[in-house]
Amino acid sequence: MNPKISKIQQNIEPLRQQIINHKVYSEISELEDLQIFMEHHIYAVWDFMSLLKALQINLTCTTLPWFPVGDAVTRQLINEIVAGEESDVDAEGNIKSHFELYLDAMDQCGADTKPVKNFLTSLQNGREFDMAFELAQVPDAARNFVKSTFDTINSRKAHLQAASFTFGREDLIPNMFYSMVNDLNSTKPEQVSTFKYYLERHIEVDGDHHSHLALSMTEKLCNKDEFFWAEADETAKVALQNRIDLWDAAYAEIIKQKVVA
Repeated sequence: MNPKISKIQQNIEPLRQQIINHKVYSEISELEDLQIFMEHHIYAVWDFMSLLKALQINLTCTTLPWFPVGDAVTRQLINEIVAGEESDVDAEGNIKSHFELYLDAMDQCGADTKPVKNFLTSLQNGREFDMAFELAQVPDAARNFVKSTFDTINSRKAHLQAASFTFGREDLIPNMFYSMVNDLNSTKPEQVSTFKYYLERHIEVDGDHHSHLALSMTEKLCNKDEFFWAEADETAKVALQNRIDLWDAAYAEIIKQKVVA
């Protein structure tokens, strides 16, 4: 492995461990807890797709007339990841993006999808982010998470986008969370089976293969530029800290609801 990649991985390991061992997982034991978690997590699923498309726009030709853009291997890497994330299949074989699959899981689970749907509708209608956040009453931590991601997107620096995408990915959910979902599914399959399927597809499609593709993409984009590698390292740390903050907010809301109950 490239020593620069190894160095970033070493530098972000403490943050990764904070996420993997986050206290929110041990508090998710009932369906209501999972609903709260999903109502926060959905914004990370959505802006992950936005980050992915930003990379595709920067690294391939998405305008007419077509011209070959950038490195051919990098084009292949990002296009393969896009196909897997944007055009996967649900349990019935229907074509779905991972975001749409997650929304289906929320609907089945009884989680509230109105805020995120209202947020996207506001954006589609031309509202600025701050107004869309307000109209949809998006949780503060989710707002900060999305804003930070779009700061990276709007930098138009592909190596920063790749670093956030690669090192702030969704491969940080520990085995105990999968076990919890399996336990819930064993007693409430009519409400949890879609989320269980989402996690299984996540492991299968987003696992080692996409992770390796993303690492290769980041390596190619940073190349031999020491400043790029330093920026990538900092961007990775910011992405992971934002994930910790999002999990903190979900945890606080779960605890709050348990106290009320």
